[in-house]
Amino acid sequence: MDMTNSFLVFALYFAFSSIAVAFLAALFRLLKGPDITDRLIVLDLTASSLIGLVLLLIVFSGQTVYLNVALIIGLVIFMGNIAFARYLKKTIKDD
Repeated sequence: MDMTNSFLVFALYFAFSSIAVAFLAALFRLLKGPDITDRLIVLDLTASSLIGLVLLLIVFSGQTVYLNVALIIGLVIFMGNIAFARYLKKTIKDD
């Protein structure tokens, strides 16, 4: 194993562990979030972490079929944010 390959493997494991720690911290904050908007932001962070993990899986496995999964996760979260923004606009307008 040459030096560049071992460095790449180390970088991938470091990225995986960093994203996993961010994912777990976000899940903890999701449970302890004081407000609904805080929880929405945490859901965005969780989705971004999940997309990062899927992209790391693509790098590890070399199969690009998982790219569709990452794209669908991003689109679903984006649509959820739009729906939640409309909900908040409606509830603020009623108050």
